[in-house]
Amino acid sequence: MADSKPNVAALVAQMPDTDQQQKNPNDPNAVKTASKVTGPDPQEAQKAFAAILDGGRETILELIGALRDPSDADFRDYKAGYVLHGVCLLAGLPGKDDQRKVLAEAMASQLKSGTQSAAAKRILIRQLQVAGGKESIAAIGECLADESLSESAVQALMAIRDGVAEPLRKLLGKAGGRSLVAIAQALGELRDSESLPALRKMLAGGETDARRCAAVALTNLADVESADAILKFASSATGWERSHATDLCFVMAEKLAAAGQKDKAAAIYTQLRDTRKDKAERHISEAATRGLAALK
Repeated sequence: MADSKPNVAALVAQMPDTDQQQKNPNDPNAVKTASKVTGPDPQEAQKAFAAILDGGRETILELIGALRDPSDADFRDYKAGYVLHGVCLLAGLPGKDDQRKVLAEAMASQLKSGTQSAAAKRILIRQLQVAGGKESIAAIGECLADESLSESAVQALMAIRDGVAEPLRKLLGKAGGRSLVAIAQALGELRDSESLPALRKMLAGGETDARRCAAVALTNLADVESADAILKFASSATGWERSHATDLCFVMAEKLAAAGQKDKAAAIYTQLRDTRKDKAERHISEAATRGLAALK
């Protein structure tokens, strides 16, 4: 930790203004105008980032307190968020894991704070996607139930990956809409077998996006018990969803065949071969026939 507390405001102020601010220095709204940023001198920026990281928890919290989203009425500039991102990147370098943990814990503590706006919390979650680790999982997991934060929280958890299935699983039966879709997709990507009962229930439900995501997750898990339900979903769907669900049937058959369950794979191929007789879907029937031949 630094011997003296760094001047956070001064370090943040070192970051350059946007091009629109430079062109219109007397316009208070210039910072909210679509523009670009010419980054600071890399060496000077690294010194600023290092000073804040070395300053420890209180310095980091002071920087977090300066965060504002462009939609906030008191937004003045992007600089605090820019600096926080630089600090997070610096903390990810080899040999800085102790400092990274201090940084991550400080950011995570503010997710539980009632004083931070949803916009500021989204910024923090995005930075935890960069610098977070196992110590951040619980705090990020608590954001999954908030629809305004859930998608960002899922992305951050998936960046951490190790040990994140449990908080995602807990929300699987409670979330809705886009949150449910994101959580189901994540659990499928994680190959979380403990989510199978809830995913099967989703597949049997009536919400199309949820059914589609459950089908993807169950296919990733090669869940043989769901094969018939995925086939049924593919048969009843229309348009793009029918095509997508049919692709999942083929993927499921391939996974089952690779796992030695050739009879189950054959059942999928047989149904696709025998039910896709329309001229527009002849290629599906033909692909299923080739799949059956490959099983012999």
